[in-house]
Amino acid sequence: MTLFSTIGFAAPWLLLGLLALPLLWILLRAVPPAPIRRVFPGVALLLGLKDEDIQSDKTPWWLLLLRALVMACLIVGLAGPIVNPAPKGQSLSKLLVILEGSWADASDWAAQQRKALEVVEQSRNQGRPVAFLQLTASQDDLVFSASSEVAPAIKAAEPNAWLPKENWKGQFEPLGDFDTHWLASPLDWSGRTQLARELLRHGSVEVAMSRSSPLGLLPLRTTAQGIEIAAVRMTAGQAQVVAVDILGLDPSGVERRLQRADIQFAAQALRATTAVDLPLEMRNRISRLAVVTHKSAAAVRLTDDRIRRPEIAILTGETSDRESLILFAPDHYLTQALSPFAELIEGTLDDVILANPDAIILADVAKIASKEALVDWVADGGTLVRFAGPRLAAVQFEAQARDPLLPVKLRAGGRTVGGAMSWGAPKTLQSFEVDTPFYGLPTPDEVTVTAQVLAEPGPDLPPHVIARLSDGTPLVTRRQLGQGQVVLFHVTANTEWSNLPISGLFVAMLERLSVVGSAANFEPDSLAGSTWQLVEQLDGAGKLMQVDDRAGIAGAELAQAAISPKTPAGLYQGNDRRWARNILSDDSQLSPALWPDEVRLLGQDQPRSQRLGAWFLALALGLLAADVMAALWISGRLRGGVLGAIFGALLINIFPQSASAQTPPAQAIAASRAVVLAYVETQDARQDEISRAGLLGLSQALFQRTSIEPAAPLGLSLARDELSFFPFLYWPITLGQQPLSSEELRKLNRYLKGGGMILFDTRDGDIARVGQTTKEGRVLQQLAAGLNLPPLAPIVPDHVLTRSFYLLQDFPGRYASRDIWVEAPQNASVQVEGMPFRNLNDGVTPVVIGGNDWAAAWAVDEAGAPLLPVGRGRAGERQREIALRFGVNLIMHVLTGNYKSDQVHVPELLRRLGE
Repeated sequence: MTLFSTIGFAAPWLLLGLLALPLLWILLRAVPPAPIRRVFPGVALLLGLKDEDIQSDKTPWWLLLLRALVMACLIVGLAGPIVNPAPKGQSLSKLLVILEGSWADASDWAAQQRKALEVVEQSRNQGRPVAFLQLTASQDDLVFSASSEVAPAIKAAEPNAWLPKENWKGQFEPLGDFDTHWLASPLDWSGRTQLARELLRHGSVEVAMSRSSPLGLLPLRTTAQGIEIAAVRMTAGQAQVVAVDILGLDPSGVERRLQRADIQFAAQALRATTAVDLPLEMRNRISRLAVVTHKSAAAVRLTDDRIRRPEIAILTGETSDRESLILFAPDHYLTQALSPFAELIEGTLDDVILANPDAIILADVAKIASKEALVDWVADGGTLVRFAGPRLAAVQFEAQARDPLLPVKLRAGGRTVGGAMSWGAPKTLQSFEVDTPFYGLPTPDEVTVTAQVLAEPGPDLPPHVIARLSDGTPLVTRRQLGQGQVVLFHVTANTEWSNLPISGLFVAMLERLSVVGSAANFEPDSLAGSTWQLVEQLDGAGKLMQVDDRAGIAGAELAQAAISPKTPAGLYQGNDRRWARNILSDDSQLSPALWPDEVRLLGQDQPRSQRLGAWFLALALGLLAADVMAALWISGRLRGGVLGAIFGALLINIFPQSASAQTPPAQAIAASRAVVLAYVETQDARQDEISRAGLLGLSQALFQRTSIEPAAPLGLSLARDELSFFPFLYWPITLGQQPLSSEELRKLNRYLKGGGMILFDTRDGDIARVGQTTKEGRVLQQLAAGLNLPPLAPIVPDHVLTRSFYLLQDFPGRYASRDIWVEAPQNASVQVEGMPFRNLNDGVTPVVIGGNDWAAAWAVDEAGAPLLPVGRGRAGERQREIALRFGVNLIMHVLTGNYKSDQVHVPELLRRLGE
């Protein structure tokens, strides 16, 4: 009973025909009529003779049953059986199909699209108007229309790397009453409940929940030995091991997997961490981390300057052993402050310069042995930070010119500002000015200075002061030297002159000077006045896409903005820093979705509808063939030759490709005797048939309109067939195509170099938009990555293809997009006076790229009638005609090259003849 409750019929009244089967049985039993018995003595003369023709006196019962089954299958097939039909709603009720389309849907996106298309198909069967809404995509006003107009939008939809917006109040008021089918991710997000209640105001809401379990990577932490990776999952369940690939650039600049780490989730745990030991050089090359088994933006962690552990050298003027006075050592507090964030380099100044660290710190160093080498190092982009002290204060500066390794000229001696012999009380810090790198940092009152070295006053001093004491005297000065900078702290690096080195402000100041990198570099207070531009954007599936048309965003605004269409996840560039904005933060939690009680939860494991009419009709046809063979066998007319012919015909119908396929030598012979147009076989049998029919239609047009007499088109396998015999290849791009092997790339490059042409057809002209790349476009980019293609450019109005046979300005196919790409002209020659065209494209363009689905417009059946619709009415037929003319121009261009462009030389030839 359960089985029959899941089966419906599109035309159930046709099942009444099953009641006629008993009458059919009686009729078949009566034909042929039963023989009449008569006594005839002459029959004795026929005894012993062999009768070749046998006629049964009655139809066997099993043959009657077979024929009854044929009729039953035919009736049931025409009735349109449907497994798991959609429940009948109001006949005219509208349906809104919703896909969230966030990063939480990416791992299950194909299944959600397929389910949405099934719902749209069910609505078509019910005659319901449908509208489609992707919650993370910007869309125009919703309009309920036929399912045929909604399905392409669903197929073109892609998940984004942000969650839906929060405010949905009043969004659906103009639509009136409608029902909603919502394909939802299991992840909760702010605004979900409000959206559900808004939809409930307009009709019923049923939700199909995805069974995926979102998982994401949290911010990385650097350790002395490497990095610490943390992950979070939505559902606490069994213990789980998650593999994470650590990706980075190799010395040649190619991204490769540097290492793989395993994160172990304990049972019932939502968070897990693992530590990975990495050499400093390898850690500095990390570009991103990606969870192996999850495809989503949250499962990818981009890295920036914060992951890089800088190399810093600390040199002092101390020569004696002062282990007993370690707290007074010039480098003690510097070492304590920098060791958690940087690799400290030891050695002499000459050794340090050869190591090329990120920064060199001199703590109270007055005399520099390799001064010229250090100046050159700073000028090449290094950062030199110097601290004052008794040695530097004792140097006589008055008689010297300004030292290039000091930002300002100093006075001899020091200045004591606190104590019994001082000129006053210890000085505090003045608030940092706006145009200094320390702007926004707090100035604690407990940080005081008791002594310092003084800068020589002068008109050029103020621009170099980036921190002052409360009385206005310089505390920190800076000067650019070539591509680098020299910074001087006018106090010691220990606590002898100030308690600044033991304060938290000390590390923050070093961070602002780019001596060390940390998260504080990207806090709102530290980003005031900076501008950042998005250079690589993360999509919902976790892939990076190049971006070059985004306006800059203020740093403080960007730091406070959530991940959204205006501020997406990705890599941002600002001055000389790179900032990675990822999906999850330290406090992120992945909470399961909660729904109002009025919402009907379905789950995505609901049985899918499937039409069985074609299967019953095919079964009826098969049983009918069996009936014919059985009737021949009973009559004795089924001999070996007839049986072989029947089986041969069946094999040809069942395996048409096998029967019609030619061996490679046969293809070569056929292609060498005549012009043969070829297409690249894909994994889509339907598309291959359209490609064959399209080239058949183009071949017929060439035969009728030109002197070219093409043979029947052929399908080619890049791995199996030789391409050099074919002047033209039509290559439709489908989503199932796999990357090319090295042998296939070598074969294609040789084909293009030898003068062949490939028409790449992405067949996305109906959904492609300027500035956006469709799924088919990305497949083409992957396929063409290894091809030696020339520079490409959009086709110009006076290109050879516009006049190689017909005069054309548009190149439509099934779609009428104008975006056609060909080889860029080698030179933009000046137009010759009296000639209508420039001399462009001296030769045949090796590739033509577009998305107008030309094969569908060219396609004809065996009788020569158009196979697929193009446009509507007379306008559609005109578009088909222009598409054929473009195909003729294309083949003429392939076979004759630039003979039309050579007409530019006619005036010169006539002039010479006149001479």
